[in-house]
Amino acid sequence: MRVDDWQLTEDVDGFLAGAGDFLHSRPALHTLLLTVTEVLRARGAASNGAQAPVFGSLEHGGDVAAAFFRTPPRRLNLTELTVDQADVLAARLSHLGHRLPGVTAVDDTAVAFADAWGRRTGAVPVLVQRRRLYRLGTFTSPEPAPEGRSRVAGVEDKERLAQWHDDFAVATGEAPAGGTGPSAGYRRFTFWETSDGTPVSMAGVTPMVAGQVRVEPVYTPAELRGRGYAGAVTAEVSRAALAAGAAEVVLFTDLANPTSNALYQRIGYRPVADFASFDFA
Repeated sequence: MRVDDWQLTEDVDGFLAGAGDFLHSRPALHTLLLTVTEVLRARGAASNGAQAPVFGSLEHGGDVAAAFFRTPPRRLNLTELTVDQADVLAARLSHLGHRLPGVTAVDDTAVAFADAWGRRTGAVPVLVQRRRLYRLGTFTSPEPAPEGRSRVAGVEDKERLAQWHDDFAVATGEAPAGGTGPSAGYRRFTFWETSDGTPVSMAGVTPMVAGQVRVEPVYTPAELRGRGYAGAVTAEVSRAALAAGAAEVVLFTDLANPTSNALYQRIGYRPVADFASFDFA
């Protein structure tokens, strides 16, 4: 395998023209690549120098075997790679002068790339998070349901959504977007609210791509947790996604949070794969 088997581009349309079929072949595992590239394509993403999104595909025998994307300043995101493929990609990116803050991928791939990047650049990989990808099987409505009802968020909720989105980012170890991150712009949000109309929890869903929808983020303020609100709003957006025709509904959980992992399984979500995120010190 040669380093130039990895084709890099800042053109999202060109990337999808070559790698689209590969990404669509496993919608659940490729959910991040599918949703991010779809949003960038719809927005007409243009190159802006060092901060432009970067995409890559590994071609083998005329077919795409793997892919990646990075939207600076965020981590590199990879599809599944072998150890050799990860090493060749690390060689390619380091030779081109890319400076990576970290990597996210399924466990084995994340470890392989982090090790290869460390060998080639001297960076020290630090494991910062492990997440589990779930896919909805047989939907089960949570019982008993908490008091209240669901409501789709509107433009009048913009300030609350921005604040809760930033609070979610802080709680999960990400940098707050200050209401300007992609989540606030392309996801559709639903609140669970009490009978007096007070929002107490929210869940977002990505646009449907390749027949799949991802539920993200799910957030309840700390003082309101433990009352079933997150389960209720997650169930509501999951049911709505199925009703809208989604073939797959997926979500990620933090493996360090046993409460959320148990909650989603009660709704009907089943494990697909474990992901790891490394930062490069």
